[in-house]
Amino acid sequence: MIQTTELSKKYSGITVLNIPSLEIPKGQSFGLVGNNGAGKTTYFNLLLDLIKPTTGHIINNEIQVNKSEKWKPFTAAFIDESFLIGYLTAEEYFYFIGELRGMNKVDIDTFLEQFKDIFNDEILGKKKYLRDLSKGNQKKAGIVAALIGSPEVIILDEPFANLDPTTQIRLKKLLRDLTLNSNSTVLISSHDLGHVTEVCERIVVLEKGNIVKDIQTSDETLQELEAYFSV
Repeated sequence: MIQTTELSKKYSGITVLNIPSLEIPKGQSFGLVGNNGAGKTTYFNLLLDLIKPTTGHIINNEIQVNKSEKWKPFTAAFIDESFLIGYLTAEEYFYFIGELRGMNKVDIDTFLEQFKDIFNDEILGKKKYLRDLSKGNQKKAGIVAALIGSPEVIILDEPFANLDPTTQIRLKKLLRDLTLNSNSTVLISSHDLGHVTEVCERIVVLEKGNIVKDIQTSDETLQELEAYFSV
């Protein structure tokens, strides 16, 4: 589904990402972990063509992302609050994204019903602009918007940050169910080793832009990751 070949990114001559080869098959729940500056967000930004690679390329479902925009209709992401439109209410934003993905207001209203527990009566019907919501509620809105229209590829950067424990638990269940009940390929980055181990069937560890581990998740994975980052 997603193929990375001889990919690198340099800033002022300093290499911040160097991935010779990485393949993520269709339908996989894929986790990316690493310390600050490891290259996680850089990789997602390259995958979304938000920045240009220094060398190499990424192919998303046979489409090279920096050569064509044909990957956009089946790919969705939430990286940070810049993905939101701050002067819209949550409802207006959801309707806007839904229209882009061929859904009408009734479709969106029906779709949003399943997220009532996650929204916790703090987002819909409040007549608040997205810019005026808390960081956690902005994240909730961004993640749910990324799920509109059943995209084939979903990219979430630090989805558990700024969320309360109850929402983290509900989000983990949502993401697990998503990969079990659909063919969506879900890519998640996280600093929280426990959360990403629970959600992802495969985890890649980045260090200073390089892949240092590629693990199929098992009962021992969390312990292995904790041991690695404890050194």
